[in-house]
Amino acid sequence: MNLQERWRGYALASLALLLALAPLSLLLTLFAEGFSHLDWSFFTTAPEQAGRSGGIGPIVVSTLWVLLICLAIAVPLGLGTALFLVEQLRPYSRANLALQWALDGLGAVPSVVFGLFGHRVFVVELGWGYSLLAGGCTLACMVLPLFIRGCEQALRDCPHSYRQAAAGLAISRVGYLRRILLPFAAPGIAAALVLSAGRALAETAVLLFTAGYVMRWPESVFDSGRTLAVHIYDLAMNVSGGSPASAATALVLLGLALIIQLLAWHLGRRPAAFAR
Repeated sequence: MNLQERWRGYALASLALLLALAPLSLLLTLFAEGFSHLDWSFFTTAPEQAGRSGGIGPIVVSTLWVLLICLAIAVPLGLGTALFLVEQLRPYSRANLALQWALDGLGAVPSVVFGLFGHRVFVVELGWGYSLLAGGCTLACMVLPLFIRGCEQALRDCPHSYRQAAAGLAISRVGYLRRILLPFAAPGIAAALVLSAGRALAETAVLLFTAGYVMRWPESVFDSGRTLAVHIYDLAMNVSGGSPASAATALVLLGLALIIQLLAWHLGRRPAAFAR
């Protein structure tokens, strides 16, 4: 390698490092502007003055409800679909290719289209109105393609020799799935869960069409509610003087995403949990 190629490599590496550190400056800005607002009352009280003061208690509860509904639907349905694609269909069969093409197409659909779909189906046709249940179901529809493809790839990475060894030991298909395939794919499934939950947490357009915009405490899944991402958007765009509260809410959202990532990482590090 000559000197010119070496300096070119150094330049590319430096550029990549700067791009990787760019979000760090945003994080420092959020800390500088919003950290002073983070106290216990900020997590337990309701917003006041359109969010300029008060806390985000009902918004945190609404966010957790929506995320729980989304994952409760997407995880079992997505993992089951991925197992069907890997175990029941041949890799290059027409049915498998058609399903993969459909999943890739759904994954490329803009979120606002999912919002319109959820509004029409869950809010209007099913009569749920603007509710946390409608928002969670719509988010589940949106993240399903991403979660299925992530789980499918993790399952396909399992070596074929494992299946042959299981057959040689006369292990049943259910036993192979529970004790070999799912534990092996646990880290990949956890990564797919983190990506899906992150996309759900960051979504605004879908929830504006389905979950609503109110800031009151939700009493059931059929109540309307505002999530953290929607609250950040409203404070930053529509509320004068709402930047400090918006920055503090953004820190809470980042913290929630980090907690989900740590839990998924812990689950992926303990594949025995999948074998129970």
